[in-house]
Amino acid sequence: MLFPLLLLICSLSTAQSEIKPDSKITPLLNQGREPAQDSDLQQTCTPDINSVLREMSASLKGELITIKSRAEITENQVKTLKRDGEGFNISHFNTVCFSLSVKRVAFSASLLGTESKNIGPFNTHTPLVYKHVVTNIGNAYNPHTGSFTAPVRGAYHFEFYVYGHHSHPAGAVLVKNGEHIFIAYEHSTSPNAVSSSNGVTLLLEVGDVVFLKLWVNAWIFDNENQHSTFSGHLLFTM
Repeated sequence: MLFPLLLLICSLSTAQSEIKPDSKITPLLNQGREPAQDSDLQQTCTPDINSVLREMSASLKGELITIKSRAEITENQVKTLKRDGEGFNISHFNTVCFSLSVKRVAFSASLLGTESKNIGPFNTHTPLVYKHVVTNIGNAYNPHTGSFTAPVRGAYHFEFYVYGHHSHPAGAVLVKNGEHIFIAYEHSTSPNAVSSSNGVTLLLEVGDVVFLKLWVNAWIFDNENQHSTFSGHLLFTM
């Protein structure tokens, strides 16, 4: 509303200014008028314009302060959104990468590589180390200790096979964190070789350890044909 008022006042002032030269040309038209009429109008118009300008200046100053405040708020919001967006992107990226990596967990190994020999018998349960690694996706199996360590909570499936001679029993037990789970065991009086196998699906927490032990007073045989094996893989995360 300030701008139309200012234009109206300025128009009146301009019109008054344009009348002055004409009044000098036709002095007879001004006879009978008060000589101070023009100056009074100019004095009245000038304070009004100054007042309007002061009001406009104050109003514009207030609006400028408001605009600056809003701009600062918007800038802070943009920075916050950008920071949150970057954090979300990094977190989401790490989550996706971790999910892709842990969903690919599988291993398979045999007891020996090119050697041909028996292991055992021993008078106690003895950990078995399957040294010849065929597959180790995710590197959860350690060929130096023979242990599988769960990288993520989920359901895992394990299978193991034992092979031996008839003169002694052949057997191994699958162990989870020191607890005996399933055993594969075979003993025969015939002159033929013996073998046994077993499998199990386990719910493992992160860091749970699974490995095999040679059964007490049993033995196990392996050679380049890889008769005795240990395998496992992640079925799904939980």
